[in-house]
Amino acid sequence: MDNILGRFRFFQCNRRFSVLDVKLTIICFVTRLKDIIVVRFRVVWTGACTAVEVHLLCFLEPFMGRMFRFIAVSLFACIIIPARAQTTVPPAKYPFQDPNLPREKRIDNILSLMTLDEKIECLGTNTGVPRLGIPSYGSSEGIHGVVRRSNARKNITTITTTQFPQPPGMGESWDPDLVREAGAVEGHEARFISQTKKYNEPVLMLWGPQADLARDPRWGRSEEVYGEDPFFNGTMVVSFIKGLQGDNPKYWQAASLLKHFLANSNEDNRTRSSSNFDQRLFWEYYSVPFRMGFVEGGARAVMASYNAWNGVPMAINPILKSIVVKQWDVDVLSSDGGAVRDLVTQRKLFPTQQEAVVACLKAGINQFLDHYKDETKAAVKEGQVSEAEIDALLRPKFRITIHLGLLDPPEMVPYSTIKDSPEPWNTAKDMDVSKRMALESVVLLKNANAFLPLNKTSLKSIAVIGPLANSVHWDWYGGIPPHAITPLQGIRNAAGPGVMVNYAANQVGEAAVKAARESDIAVVVVGNDPTCGPDMAQEWSKHHDGSTLPCSVPSDGREGRDRVSIDLGQQEQLVKQVYSANPKTVVILVSSFPFAINWTQANVPAILHMAHASEDEGTALADVLFGNYDPGGHLVTTWPKSLDQLPPMMDYNIRDGRTYMYFKGQPLYPFGYGLSYTTFRFSNLKTSSTHLASDGTLMVSVDVQNTGSKSGDAVPQLYVSYPKSKVVRPHEQLVGFHRVSLKPGETRTVQIPLKASYMAYWNPKLGRLDVEKSSIKLMIGSSSADMQLETAVRVE
Repeated sequence: MDNILGRFRFFQCNRRFSVLDVKLTIICFVTRLKDIIVVRFRVVWTGACTAVEVHLLCFLEPFMGRMFRFIAVSLFACIIIPARAQTTVPPAKYPFQDPNLPREKRIDNILSLMTLDEKIECLGTNTGVPRLGIPSYGSSEGIHGVVRRSNARKNITTITTTQFPQPPGMGESWDPDLVREAGAVEGHEARFISQTKKYNEPVLMLWGPQADLARDPRWGRSEEVYGEDPFFNGTMVVSFIKGLQGDNPKYWQAASLLKHFLANSNEDNRTRSSSNFDQRLFWEYYSVPFRMGFVEGGARAVMASYNAWNGVPMAINPILKSIVVKQWDVDVLSSDGGAVRDLVTQRKLFPTQQEAVVACLKAGINQFLDHYKDETKAAVKEGQVSEAEIDALLRPKFRITIHLGLLDPPEMVPYSTIKDSPEPWNTAKDMDVSKRMALESVVLLKNANAFLPLNKTSLKSIAVIGPLANSVHWDWYGGIPPHAITPLQGIRNAAGPGVMVNYAANQVGEAAVKAARESDIAVVVVGNDPTCGPDMAQEWSKHHDGSTLPCSVPSDGREGRDRVSIDLGQQEQLVKQVYSANPKTVVILVSSFPFAINWTQANVPAILHMAHASEDEGTALADVLFGNYDPGGHLVTTWPKSLDQLPPMMDYNIRDGRTYMYFKGQPLYPFGYGLSYTTFRFSNLKTSSTHLASDGTLMVSVDVQNTGSKSGDAVPQLYVSYPKSKVVRPHEQLVGFHRVSLKPGETRTVQIPLKASYMAYWNPKLGRLDVEKSSIKLMIGSSSADMQLETAVRVE
């Protein structure tokens, strides 16, 4: 009787299998054995995949070993090498492989061929069916760059990718076109990683953008979202999605998954908390960026948040089906990591994981980031869930597969050529987008007496001081960049050999004072630590309520932990010491959040702000410091002077004093605020009509003139107020904006479209969004607190 020594199976998907590779592998096996080997060799075509099975059988007759090794090598050389010359792709074995077949018919065929185990496997993030030659589109975090950090547990090695500023920084550019370019870079790099043999990691579903709203500066994940305004965030969300998914009318470059639906803006106790607010705030505020992302941006995937809305956890909330799927045509509904378990352990809604899984399946969840496989198998066996229900959940996921072109011949899919070399993150194109995004994100908060830009021809020395001066901090949802320029390095590069750079890392101490005193100018770089230190992952495991250990610095925050303070604390003491030693001080605040830097604003002559994580952080800051680039960024949240100006953290009714729309009192910096080295004048505000149909659009135009001596970017912002509204409306509401570059003395007319639908409110009597017919006031300003022009329009 023969003794089976081993069975080996090799797969190669999406291209013809290289038989020569198999031959060499088998010869390696054969020549290492001393016994006679009988090789059974079988090639199996399965659509886009080729399976090669090799059975090695052993006879204990060592004296014939050498002879057989020779025969085996010769046999493979004769039979297998000629096979390498074949270039014809086998005909489609299954109907779903026919790109001319209607999409739903293709999916019908896929589901009919799958086993129950294969179907359950596809309810996770692995959407591939190897037996049928269907590849997985995989997944990756992706709110400001593809994330491929090393993870030994998941067998992931580091892949560097372009890293843009955190989303608040991208938002501070106020440049949707550039945000779209950044999304296109990320989508392109995801394709490259997925299709390049060197990496071969499917990452075509990118978990981003983050469509939540920064309603409170204490929220630990404010660093992940574009800002506090629903229209502004929605505009950036739409741009990022369109960049990720590409311009082809049929195929997507990558697929966007929005996070986290809905009203997820507290970290402490998030797995037990409920975000409570009315239908008007649902439709007019919290859901707006998501709706825009789906309806205008074309995204088809979303992740449900940990929290509940009005007591119903989002992972099992009926609106996932009734609104997200039925009204907004979303295909993939994902749970968040551990959210299913939380229904059992934190919310105590179900006695077992199996019952929680079943509830999620019934609610429409078709992508689990939790334990679900054994539970789903048992649920089907016990009749809690039918295989037909599983099919209904999988059908929309395969729509994503088809959108990405993964079932079609590569020559039909324009994005299939993105592979091999050169690595895109090292190309001039991607690096240019990264640098422009970094530059446009810098916000000038103060510039007393035109203190900036610095004139390096008159400088002999400059002090660079502070805990963030010589680092570029990554965040929990950022990747590893191909390069990272720190503020210290950027300043050294820009200052040149003729300027002495004195560096002091000390937060408070003699070294900082000495460096400041001995230099012509002092630059202090302060801010938050986006991960609250190096042990975030470890600290996470010590808590089981969705939160982490408290940050050692009260003003730090992150996923799992809200901020306790918005003061700079000891770092502002450092600013005071440096300023006392040298009044010619510039403060650079590199932060994910607003800070109440009241003393610094009152005393220090110049302040710049930038978000974390840009690979070009130092280069951008140095270019702005020395006047190579005029700062044109604007803030995306209201910066309060203290926590006393804010409602309680868990008050989700923004009408109680949240955001610029309802803020009470005078903030430190208003929403939309940002200065420039030059000056601008807005004039000649016009509308294309004095009347606006309730379902129509009109054009608003304004002349923008650069009245200063330097080239720079202006951002005219269009706001609306409702002086005759019969319902409670915001003080003012952003409805349009446009960033424009102007040379000294240049004037350009900026056109901003105004859609009546942007001003809709939820009418509870009609049960729908309604545009109120009344007179509205349109205002143009440089921020929400600086209205320079106004006019009236009648909505009919």
